[in-house]
Amino acid sequence: MENLTLTTFSNELADLADAGAASVVQVLGAQRPASGVVHGADTIVTTARAIGREDGLRVRIAGADPSDAEFVGWDPATGIAVLRTSSAINIQSPVIAEAEPRPGQIVLALARSWSNAVTASAGIVAVVGGPLRTGRRRQISRVIRITAPMHDGFAGGALYDVSGRLTGLTTAAAIRGFGVAIPASIAWASAAKVLTAGTPRRGFIGLALQSVDLPAAQRPDGRERALLVLAITPGSPAETAGLIVGDVLVDFDGQPIESPDALLDLLTGDRVGRTVVARTLRGGALRDVQIGIVERPRP
Repeated sequence: MENLTLTTFSNELADLADAGAASVVQVLGAQRPASGVVHGADTIVTTARAIGREDGLRVRIAGADPSDAEFVGWDPATGIAVLRTSSAINIQSPVIAEAEPRPGQIVLALARSWSNAVTASAGIVAVVGGPLRTGRRRQISRVIRITAPMHDGFAGGALYDVSGRLTGLTTAAAIRGFGVAIPASIAWASAAKVLTAGTPRRGFIGLALQSVDLPAAQRPDGRERALLVLAITPGSPAETAGLIVGDVLVDFDGQPIESPDALLDLLTGDRVGRTVVARTLRGGALRDVQIGIVERPRP
């Protein structure tokens, strides 16, 4: 005997996939195709993991040949990336859910396969929480964890609730067996920031450092800790400035530094292009070194 309730639910879920898939495109950049979600007339939102590069990007809409896409930028905290297509997209962007989903609610993840076919995976919301650390001094304030299984092609795909509203952007990452999605409100806010300001600039000097305790006889201004140079990137500003492994970095641009994070806090975008003075210890003697700060290479 046919179960009309399950049949109806199954058909409604398939209808939701048909409708939602219109806003999901294939993204060609990394070795394997991934996905993206239509954001505007000529913009696509995806993830940095999905594209894997900044050049040679293409976007493929259902029923059409791939078209070139320009990398606009990405948000290092969320990993959200924005692409601009070479021609207008005649597809409506999805409606964003007004509220975050709740644990137990049914969700549908949609992506594009290597052949650009619709790929669907259904499950329930397992956890909504955060923050989730995404790197040194970076984090996403909230993430959605779902039971729906996802493969790499789901990176940059769409997560819909049963009303057909976009509730998240899938990442193809997993935490303790649950797939991870970025709430749609956070993804769209990150995209707006990228479209307005591009990728935030960060300074780079090319040092690997470790905090060390200074001997009592080598404590400038009574400082007890500084940074030991462990490695230097070839061709970097640090190498050009004459720093060597074993030097101890005490001050940077007039600011005391006792941890690698403290130095990262000083390598802000406004310092890119400037030459600053770093005070170092070598063989117990203090010396000033001028270092030119360049923009950190993008991943």
